[in-house]
Order: sequence, then C-alpha cells, then structure tokens
Amino acid sequence: MSEWWTYSLSDFLLFSPRTYYRLFELYNLAIWPAQLVALAIGAAILAVLGSRATWQGRIIMVVLALLWVWVAWAYFLERYETINWAASYYAAGFVAEAVLLLWRAVFPGVSFRPNQNLASRAGLLISASAMFLYPLIAPALQRPWTQAEAFGIMPDPTAIATLGILLLATSRFPWELSAIPLLWCVISSATLWAMDSVDAFIPVLATCFVVVLAIRSAGLRSKRGQDHRLNSRSASAGGESVARRPHCAQ
Repeated sequence: MSEWWTYSLSDFLLFSPRTYYRLFELYNLAIWPAQLVALAIGAAILAVLGSRATWQGRIIMVVLALLWVWVAWAYFLERYETINWAASYYAAGFVAEAVLLLWRAVFPGVSFRPNQNLASRAGLLISASAMFLYPLIAPALQRPWTQAEAFGIMPDPTAIATLGILLLATSRFPWELSAIPLLWCVISSATLWAMDSVDAFIPVLATCFVVVLAIRSAGLRSKRGQDHRLNSRSASAGGESVARRPHCAQ
C-alpha cells in the first residue's frame, strides 16, 4: 500500500474534467434563461448598493440568501450530487449561509455604502467582476458558452460576488457571513487544481484579496478609533486646564 504522502489531489477526484464541465452544460441548458434573470438581479443589487434607503441592506441580504438557496438545491442537490457524494454537505453549507444572511438582515441589520476607500472600491470591482465577467472564463479557455458559470446560478461566482458585497458593509467586516463563502472558494480552487484547470487560482485569489482588505480595513478603523479617543482626552485635558486658571490666579 502506498504511503499517504504519495497521493495528490487528483487521486481523490470522483469524476473527470470532461464529466465535470458536461454537468455545467446540462445544468445551464436545463434552466435557461434563468442566467439572464440572474444577470438582471446582479445589476439590480449593484444599483441598490448606491441607495440611501434604510431597507437597502436588508433587501440585498434577502436576495443573496435566495440565490444561495437556489444554488444549494438546483446545482448541488439536483446535479452535482450525481457525480460527487460530498455535494449534499456543500448544499447544507450553502443553506447555512442563506440562514446567516437572513438572520443578519433582521438582527441587527446591515447597510452598505460605496465610498472612495480601497476596500469599498475593491468590493465593487470583485462583485461586479463575479457577476458579469465570470461567465467569460469558459469561452476564454476554449470551452463552449453552455459551460459558463453565472452569478446566482453557479457556486463560484455567487460566493465571490457575496464576498465583494460584504466588503462594502458600513460597520465592521461581517466575518460570520464570509466564513462559508471563503471556505467554498478554497474547496473550489482545490477541485480545479486537481483537474489541472488554469482558472484554479481565481477563487482562492479572490479569497486572499478579501481577507487582506478586510484585515486592513479593520486595522484602519481601530486606528481611527484610537485617534478619536486620544483627541477626546486631549480636548478634555485642555478644557480642565483652562477651567483651573482663574482659580490659580485668585
């Protein structure tokens, strides 16, 4: 028996690349034209991101939750499970993410505000790319359009777009909502790497970008908070000094 360290990721694949991408094709053909609806939903999400309405964040969270449930059922359970026994576990993870999104939409709520900081601009770029450029990967790699991956339809662009949107949160970065999308991107990159697919780096690269930007944003927010407290203390100390002077003069 070979030692465990002699195995590679490809040794654990339960399907061939041809079977994997053929599954994409059959799925896309079966649900057409749902892809066009998903693209319209993506455009609507980007439009709502610029809204100042109080319901903005809740609407986006609910829509994303519905898309995650759709991918869990229509892709993982109805299709992917036919070639990979782990699909039911992936589906459970996507449903769990949908529940978390719905929970955060209500308690305590979340809002998004595009602005000029690096995390916000990167979040917009990541989410827009996942929504509108991700389907171009298939033809770019000489695969037919019927094997394209669309946001809200396939797991990779859905997870990446969600991470991009979370970077625009006005409060702290919601790590509790990003854990499952981040984990899925790692799993997807590992699967693509095992198939020697040249686009294997895309999900994990998106993961690295989001994590670095979220940590950087948290650091800047913490620094601003410390500066604000120091300024408040300085102002308070200055006020006390001024208040003491007349007393000292007497």
